[in-house]
Amino acid sequence: MAFLSSMNIVASGLTAQQLRLDVISENITNSTTTRTENGGTYRRKMVVMESIPGRDTFRETMSKASLNAMSNANYENTGGVQVTKIVEDPSDFKIIYDPTHPDANEFGYVEMPNVETVKEVADAMAATQAYSANVTAFNTLKTVISKGLEIGR
Repeated sequence: MAFLSSMNIVASGLTAQQLRLDVISENITNSTTTRTENGGTYRRKMVVMESIPGRDTFRETMSKASLNAMSNANYENTGGVQVTKIVEDPSDFKIIYDPTHPDANEFGYVEMPNVETVKEVADAMAATQAYSANVTAFNTLKTVISKGLEIGR
């Protein structure tokens, strides 16, 4: 059924935004981390998303659908979004003066993560709005499916 492809598109958006929120949470959590497993100060991470090419044009889709109306074989390429990678922000670390900090250099300066809480909160709000929009699309799809099933009664 064609509505399954719509669910896949919405699910890809939900999954991508959830991962984005996870990475933002990690950034906020590590906003004061000066030691990592790899050594050095924590570096802010960012999610890179990529569009998955969608279906054919409307005309091509209708043509395929008229040839094989009962099969879902024509809906393999449904589109959506995917996370291609998680990259580190190359911006400079913040340098603060704190000679009492255990990671301070010989001059008393400490490299702090390049995480700005305000930027992370704004990104989290945007990711939450995108996630919410995907939930709305899913709920609308559920309503359409439900109404379609009522036709047969």
